[in-house]
Amino acid sequence: MTVPVKKNEVKEIEIINLNHKGQGVGKIDSFTVFVNGGLIGDKIEVKIILVKKNYAVGKMIKLIEPSKNRIQPKCSVADICGGCQLQGLSYEVQLDIKTDKVKNDIERIGKLDGVQIHNTIGMKTPYNYRNKAQFPVGMSADGVKIGFYERGTHDIVDIKSCVIQHDLNDKVLDIVRTYMNENNIKPYNEKTREGIIRHVLTKTAFATEDIMVVIITNGKELPYREKLIDSLTSELSNIKSIVQNINTSRNNRILGKKSKTLHGEDKIVDYIGELKFKISAESFFQVNPMQTEVLYNKALEYANLTGNETVFDLYCGIGSISLFLAKKAKKVYGVEIVDQAIKDARENAKINSITNAEFHTGKAEEVFPKLYSQGVNADVVVVDPPRKGCDQEVLDTIVNMQPDRVVYVSCNPSTLARDLKYLDEKGYKTVEVQPVDMFPHTMHVETVVRIQRQNH
Repeated sequence: MTVPVKKNEVKEIEIINLNHKGQGVGKIDSFTVFVNGGLIGDKIEVKIILVKKNYAVGKMIKLIEPSKNRIQPKCSVADICGGCQLQGLSYEVQLDIKTDKVKNDIERIGKLDGVQIHNTIGMKTPYNYRNKAQFPVGMSADGVKIGFYERGTHDIVDIKSCVIQHDLNDKVLDIVRTYMNENNIKPYNEKTREGIIRHVLTKTAFATEDIMVVIITNGKELPYREKLIDSLTSELSNIKSIVQNINTSRNNRILGKKSKTLHGEDKIVDYIGELKFKISAESFFQVNPMQTEVLYNKALEYANLTGNETVFDLYCGIGSISLFLAKKAKKVYGVEIVDQAIKDARENAKINSITNAEFHTGKAEEVFPKLYSQGVNADVVVVDPPRKGCDQEVLDTIVNMQPDRVVYVSCNPSTLARDLKYLDEKGYKTVEVQPVDMFPHTMHVETVVRIQRQNH
């Protein structure tokens, strides 16, 4: 195929789709062009900035005719910040796009027909929903910048207010920014490896309004830390935890391996439904507490527990789904690779007076087959894997164990579809699929799937 575009050419295109990154997709003589900020239905003028064999990337220089579904974003930097790709699109259309993404992947990758795929469950008010945020820190001519990376770069967009975060975060960032500027605290520089503060991580519990602030530093020292502690605690009465995390690595990992509590507790408390959770700096906790309850209740519904079942919860994190299941199951085995998460899971079971949940540290693909070989069988298996999907050993053990039902919680429709195809070939029918919008204004979609063993 002849490439019909050249670098620096200006072209007019119509956006016909969005890719998984939220980039607009257009065609020039059947040749694909990706454009940041382009929305379905837009007619735009683009400058070609990158040309590859099978696609090109364009930069929008003029919006000729906006999509009928375009709206004015609430955020003033939505067009450049990499946090929200879809804020300029009406929320109803966002939900339709996510439903279509799940349907297309299950049909195209999973090769599955006749599956009941419900419309994506959205939020009544899809703003200020995030309970956790991690902000890179940098420097500009005007002083310290704290915010998010500009789309496709490591340039920091200075954020004074973020419409998808809990609004208490805005105040935290303002305090940290002032502390750094007034005390000449240098941000970390990725190129020189010099500077002190790399990131600011915040966690806010929606139910209790407890706040945790984690300052990630390039070394053990945090100069004038008492000034920072005084500012945070005097201006925010809900600060329950201030933690310093030390990260001297040269990679892009945000958290280092060592943390020390500078003020208050090392954990904050939040609730999902009636269940209480203690959350540390390192522990994973779903970032949208309102939709998490929707997601977990759907997983519990699909598990269809009567009180007599043994359940495996693989990739269980701090045990949040495990404890939901334990209320209705005979016994739950949770498996998670992160040691701190398992410690948190055990503590969370204890504070909720749940005694029928047992947690194991290790890789799901190693611990799950080992327990099965030792005679532990399950009636229901729940999996909530990372974006790469389930490891093959996990899928094979499910097939060998022959549980009646599998509940698959997924953050990536394409790897979900791949795994559903494999399970279908082994006698596990995908019955029902429910997408849930955990991350409004982004391309991410969470999905819960009910899978039933055939000939049962």
